[in-house]
Formats: sequence, structure tokens, C-alpha cells
Amino acid sequence: MAAPKIDGIKKNRAPVRVSTLALYVVLIAISFVSLVPLYWMLRSSLMSNAEIFVFPPRFTPKEWRWTNYVKTFQNFAAARYFKNTMLLLIPSVIGTLLTSAMAGYALGRINFPGRNVWFTLVIGSMILPGHVTLIPQYLTFSKMGMVNTYWPFYLAAWFGGGASNIFLMRQFMRTLPRDYDESAYIDGANRVQIFLRILVPLCAPIMITVGIFSFMAYWNDFQGPLIYLQNDKKFTLALGILTLRGAYSSKWNYIMAASLVMVIPAIVLFAVGQRYFLQGIVLTGIKG
Repeated sequence: MAAPKIDGIKKNRAPVRVSTLALYVVLIAISFVSLVPLYWMLRSSLMSNAEIFVFPPRFTPKEWRWTNYVKTFQNFAAARYFKNTMLLLIPSVIGTLLTSAMAGYALGRINFPGRNVWFTLVIGSMILPGHVTLIPQYLTFSKMGMVNTYWPFYLAAWFGGGASNIFLMRQFMRTLPRDYDESAYIDGANRVQIFLRILVPLCAPIMITVGIFSFMAYWNDFQGPLIYLQNDKKFTLALGILTLRGAYSSKWNYIMAASLVMVIPAIVLFAVGQRYFLQGIVLTGIKG
């Protein structure tokens, strides 16, 4: 009996559903809409100031003015503002990661009296708008002599780092099997060792997620530095762009150049940590 001929056989492929095709079209359209502001910022930064306001608007500049970036940073202390941003951001992000993880561990894996009450208070604080507590917080830090310093940001980060971050940590830790804790107890480990050596490595996805959230919050924060920082030598990048607007008045091509440079690190960070970011968000909601 002759062997069946295989080379000429075409593999059957499942037909593409109309609903799937429509979903891809919608996602591509949404992605395009999301990228338009970024492109508009780029094209505006490479135009002359008069060309930006031409009607109908041009989608590409007549002349690509890369010298706009050089002129922008001649009157913009980018190095100093970047250094100040890092001095504020790095300790704050570290404090947020550490203390929110500690709070999430306590609320999610340790049974102590009043645990549910404390968790309810944490969730309740998320309902309270930040503008309501703005004046009391400022008066408190002013009485403590912390205005025009980075301490208001440090203290907020090193005492929980925000209710939303505590909630994410707590929910993720509840998805981890308790067998790890029990096995470590049998081997003689205490709670600190269990937290640092077992749970923290397992919480890498949610730690990266909270880290990205915190980085974006401090990197883009304009209101906080505007309220607490009064000396130009301590301004962050977000607040420094305001001084750039004062230096160049209405030259929006220079302002767009500085804004684009500020946006790039956040985009790169999200692109690098995207896989862990999505994993942390998905796994957080598995168990309540």
C-alpha cells in the first residue's frame, strides 16, 4: 500500500471571526488616537513658533528644526532639575515599595485584632479627595518646618506610600499559598525572614507595578512641588518647565521640546516593565 502524500496537503486554518477582526480594528484605532498627542508634541517641537499656529494645521514641519532642542536647554537648567527630581523620586519610590509591602503583608497574612478595621480605614481613605486634606497637610508640615524641603514627600512615602499601593500589595499577597509561611515557621524562620526572603521575591510583579505607579506619580507631580518648594534651586523637572515658559514666553516649540524630553523616560520605563506590570495587575484580582 502506497504511503499517503503529505507534501501537497494544505493545513486547514481556523477562519478569522468578524468579532475578532472588529476588536483589532478598534484597538488599533484607540492606539492611534493615543499616539496622536505624542506625535503632535514631536512635530511642534521641530517647527517654528509661527508654523505651529498655521491653519489648516500642518502634520509635518517644512523644515525639521533640531536646533530647537539646543536653544531650549540654553535657558533651562535641565541637569539641576533632573538631579532634584532624582533626589525626591528615588527615596520616595523606595519608601513606597518597602512600607506598602510591609503594610500589605500585615493586612493580608497576619491575623491580629482589628485587622479588618484597619483595612477598612485604609480603603476609606481612598474615598477622601486629596484636595480636602491639602490645607491641613500643608499647615502640619509648615509647623514642623518642612516647607521648601523634600521631607513632605519622604514622610508620605515612608509611612505606607498611599492607600492604593497598600491595597494592591495586600490583594497580591493573599493570592500566595500560606504553605510557604507554615513551612518557613517549621524551619525556624520569623516573620521578618519570611517577609524578606520568601514573600518579597514572589511579589516581584506587584512590586514592579507599584514601582511604576510611584515613579509616574513623582515624575509627573506638579502640584506637590508647586506647594512645598519655594526655591528655584530645589525645583523638579515638572516645575522647572513652568520657569521655561516664563523664560520663553509664548514660544511653544521650545516648551514642547522640553516636555517631550520629560515624557521619554516614563515611556521607556513602562515599555521595559510592561510584562511585569500586566502580570501584577492580573494576579492582584484573583483572590479577594
